[in-house]
Amino acid sequence: MQRVAEAHLKLRDYVEAERDRIIESLFEWLRIPSISAHPDRTDDVRRSAQFTAQLLREADLENVEILETQGAPSVYGDWLHAGPDAPTALVYGHHDVQPVDPLDQWMSPPFEPVMVDGECRARGAIDDKGQVLYEIEAVRGLLRTEGSLPVNVKFVVEGEEEVGSPNFEDLLWRESDRLRCDAVVASDTGMWSRHVPSICVGMRGLVAFDIKVRTGTIDLHSGVFGGAVPNPAHVIADLVAALHDDEHRVTLPGFYDDVRALTPEEQASLDALPFDEQKWMASAGVRRLEGEKGRTVLEQTWTRPTCDVVGISVGYTGAGIKTIVPAEGNVKISFRLVPDQEPAKVTESFLAWLEDRVPDGIEVDVRPEGPGVAPALTPVDHPAVGALRRAIGRVWGKEPLFTREGGSGPEEALGRVLEAPVLFLGVGLPGDRFHAPNERMVMDQFWKGLLAAGELWGELARG
Repeated sequence: MQRVAEAHLKLRDYVEAERDRIIESLFEWLRIPSISAHPDRTDDVRRSAQFTAQLLREADLENVEILETQGAPSVYGDWLHAGPDAPTALVYGHHDVQPVDPLDQWMSPPFEPVMVDGECRARGAIDDKGQVLYEIEAVRGLLRTEGSLPVNVKFVVEGEEEVGSPNFEDLLWRESDRLRCDAVVASDTGMWSRHVPSICVGMRGLVAFDIKVRTGTIDLHSGVFGGAVPNPAHVIADLVAALHDDEHRVTLPGFYDDVRALTPEEQASLDALPFDEQKWMASAGVRRLEGEKGRTVLEQTWTRPTCDVVGISVGYTGAGIKTIVPAEGNVKISFRLVPDQEPAKVTESFLAWLEDRVPDGIEVDVRPEGPGVAPALTPVDHPAVGALRRAIGRVWGKEPLFTREGGSGPEEALGRVLEAPVLFLGVGLPGDRFHAPNERMVMDQFWKGLLAAGELWGELARG
């Protein structure tokens, strides 16, 4: 324990001595507009990958390599000198970022990082360059101050997370021997608040569909044909209305059959969170709440499956009015999934549900948006979660609670392909504006995340 305490103090001293350089490294990375969703930013995403590789090399990681995919590149690096009996941890993060629209809502240019009131503001500050950087700097700091790490460490930093990781699972299978590990550490999530540390233990899965409804060959005059021909807007409205029952439960047959119940410890941790419903509504900009009857907001958004219509386009939507019966329309629908729901099973159920409800003579074309993402969950009683719990507790000075997140990512694939538990060491805060204008990293969280990463290596080594 004496050596652990000394390492902790040395890492703190390292942070103090290197603070300005670390911030400048973060700023330099954030200046690269690595928007994976924009084809015209392909070169910038590659430049970001090259910068990531440079950061890994400067941290004394070895075997650094840009891993090519059918899309944007990922980056790999490792330090494997802790010995064959020491555990191996794989750090996952991503270097691509979201688009910046609407640009006029940014208080400063999104790729010109600034420090305001202890916050680094720029696109990618929290999601995910800032969180990847504190993982890299924790390794660099321990190697510079201790000369070694208590565990073997590998990094894989993806370049397509913000567009759904379409090539990442293929990369995992291709590189599975090189990426093999005892635990995955994902730093792309958040905490409850600055003063209530928490550990995310799960993320929801996702399946989504783009559905085209066609009722005729051309738009028709609503006075001549209206009332006698089918209207795709009405068909879509009927389908959307039928997705939920009066208690806001999804009506797909068997949709809830595989939903895993919370454990008593998970439920207790959920109940202990100081949730302010009115404040949450204000942050969402809404004046009323809906959702599955009998479930709290946190249950609805974290631990229960959902269905949302994310877009409808049909008919004339310009200025004034155009008196037509449109010939076609489009609706986009997404389902968030929880353990133990399977994307393929939900897809099959949705297609059967849709077929039963579309009237004869209506043409429907359904296109799944990707293969789907399975939900991820690491049991709260897993020993590796205990190691993370102790590391965070030591840095924040209080025992962390357990949370889940409603979003989706490649963490399930990481755990499944590599056969390892996934630990979520994320420090984002509810006000960090993930995917929104004026994204930020609260730097106090950054420095604590760096120290917690260093603590985690020691805790994993002790088993």
